[in-house]
Amino acid sequence: MADEFVPQDEILHLAALEFRARRTGATADADTLRALIVERNALPLYVKVAAELGWQEDEEMKARLQKQIDARLAELEEKLKDASENLGESEVRDALEKRAEFLTQILDKERAVAATEKAIKASVGSGQKLDLVFSMIRLALALKDFKMCHEQIEVAKEMIEKGGDWERRNRLKVYEATYNMSCRDMQGASKLFLEALATFSASEVYPFRDFVQYAVLTSMFCVDRPTLKQKVAAAPEVLSVLFEMPLLETFLNALVQCDYKAYMACLPEILELVHNDYFFGVHMNFIGRELRITAYAQFLASYQSVTMQAMSAAFGIGIDFLDEELSRFIVAGRLNCKIDRVGGVVHTVRPDARNGIYNSTIKHGDLLLNRIQKLSRVIDV
Repeated sequence: MADEFVPQDEILHLAALEFRARRTGATADADTLRALIVERNALPLYVKVAAELGWQEDEEMKARLQKQIDARLAELEEKLKDASENLGESEVRDALEKRAEFLTQILDKERAVAATEKAIKASVGSGQKLDLVFSMIRLALALKDFKMCHEQIEVAKEMIEKGGDWERRNRLKVYEATYNMSCRDMQGASKLFLEALATFSASEVYPFRDFVQYAVLTSMFCVDRPTLKQKVAAAPEVLSVLFEMPLLETFLNALVQCDYKAYMACLPEILELVHNDYFFGVHMNFIGRELRITAYAQFLASYQSVTMQAMSAAFGIGIDFLDEELSRFIVAGRLNCKIDRVGGVVHTVRPDARNGIYNSTIKHGDLLLNRIQKLSRVIDV
């Protein structure tokens, strides 16, 4: 981690507050959000939030905020004009950067992007340019504009290849991992989280504690058990903050130590945390499903066959619930097993790689032939 601590960018804090206010309906979150919006003159965000949370718009307050924004922009324009006429290139760049920063902090997307592009053109060093691109990625994450986020990440990658330092390379991994996580590419997110674990320095995106939580939860269903044990559960960086999150610590250790009853007991509370998280919240059902599949698959990998009674006892869940869960995941092709409901036994089916390729080829070949036949009938007509 970097020696100098950088607090989380306020726009991401505001976005998280707005998300929790919508999810939980908590008055405290809504009141805090309103106060911060007014304090920061974030009029574009106020209009967006008022529509989403059902606030009655205060026209007088909107007019006051607009007046303050116009006054601040006029002040920044005056400084830019003075720098252009009387000072050097460095002062002009600083003035452009401050204008871009102000528009970003009030979440005025269109003008912020235009102002940032001007500041990038006026910048010389790759580090200065990358920092401006990073601010655009944070704006995109705050607005959940994933198209813009992807575009800015690609821009940052190109700049990094041309000469970015190691610290910014590592920060970019966190930005890209966060984007992947937001778009439900959990495999890609987990890989980048683990790569950045020992060198985390992107505290402007979220605190290290939150980073560890994301790294742990995505890895629990994206990597195998030996990797999870070695690179996550035993990682010094994880252990340094995991004691502050006893629920997550118990949950992780339960999977590593194959204590499935404790694992399932923690799962509802873990999903409650996920539900209220800005980046994870919309993926709660997906994450809950993947975490259950991981535990079932890990348990079944140790057996050729096991009674449903023994499995339900190991997980601390009812046999009927287990039957329904396993049936759904088997049909979806997520678990390699068969259920003998009459005998009350679950049989593990070991995948055959050679036959798997053959069966896949046959299946996709049949689909292709069917489509060709349908196409030929249309052409004949």
